[in-house]
Amino acid sequence: MNIHEHIVNNLKVAEVHSDGLLIRNAADGLELLVDLYYQQFDRIIVHEATINPDFFDLKTKMAGDMLQKFSNYRMGLTIVGYFAKYNSDSLDDFIRESNKGNLINFAPDVETALHRFSQR
Repeated sequence: MNIHEHIVNNLKVAEVHSDGLLIRNAADGLELLVDLYYQQFDRIIVHEATINPDFFDLKTKMAGDMLQKFSNYRMGLTIVGYFAKYNSDSLDDFIRESNKGNLINFAPDVETALHRFSQR
């Protein structure tokens, strides 16, 4: 795991890179959250390719379990990637609703994620 630090509007943002799966289950997401929280990051950017594809199948409840932890800790998370490939109306709705809020967002690329952080 590699962390690229961005500063946006006085927020310390961790962009997390990994060669393989970084988040295999909700517990891995919580571990990442806690690790970066204690490194005093305010927001996290994770690439979709580093997350278990089960996350994007809402029936598995992996997304709900993991994202609830981020909400509880008030830690912002943006997942960047191409989500249309999952061909799921429920996921599309979930992404649209998440993007209306400030904590959990989905973006097509890092530049868009950082731009959204700059507007909040």
